[in-house]
Amino acid sequence: MTTNNDIEPDLVPQILVGISFTDGFRAEEFLSAARGLASRGRLVLVDAVLVRKEDDGRTVVHETTDLQAGRSAWSGAVWAGLFGLILGGPVGWVAGAAVGAGGGALAAKVIDHGISDEWVEWFREAVTPGTVTVALLVEDLDGEALVTEAARFAGAQLVYTKLDPVTVDRVKSALDA
Repeated sequence: MTTNNDIEPDLVPQILVGISFTDGFRAEEFLSAARGLASRGRLVLVDAVLVRKEDDGRTVVHETTDLQAGRSAWSGAVWAGLFGLILGGPVGWVAGAAVGAGGGALAAKVIDHGISDEWVEWFREAVTPGTVTVALLVEDLDGEALVTEAARFAGAQLVYTKLDPVTVDRVKSALDA
C-alpha cells in the first residue's frame, strides 16, 4: 500500500480551482482566505493567479510565485559573478555576471513552478469582462474546508476545477447561497 508519505513530491496530485468575483476586493479576500487555509494545513497552496478582465476586455494578470525575468537575471548575475570572481578575478566576475544574468532570465522564461502559462491564457480568455478570477493550484486539499470558505463568498462563480463531482456541487451550492 502506498501512502502520501511514499509518493514523490512531483507525483502529488495537484488541483486547479478558479473562482470569479465581480469585486476585486472580494477576490483578494478569497485569496487571503486560501492562504489562511494553507497556514492551518487544510491545503498546500502551490500557486495563485489573479486575472482581472476589464469591461473593455483587457486583462491584467498577477502571478504570485512564477519567477520574474528581471529578478532571476539579477540573482543569476550576482551568484555567477561571485563564483567567477573567486575563480578568475575581475575578468571572471564580469564573465560570470554576464552568463549568470542570461541564465537567470532564460530560466525564468522556461521554468514554470506554478499554474502553467497555458492555463493562465485560458483564464484570460474564459473569464467574463468586469470580473476578477482567482485561480489556485493546490495539493492536499481538504474539500470540506474549501466548501466552508466558499460559503463566505456568496455570489462568486466557480469557473473551473478538477475536484470530484460531489465537492464541485457543494462548492457551487455554497457560492450560490
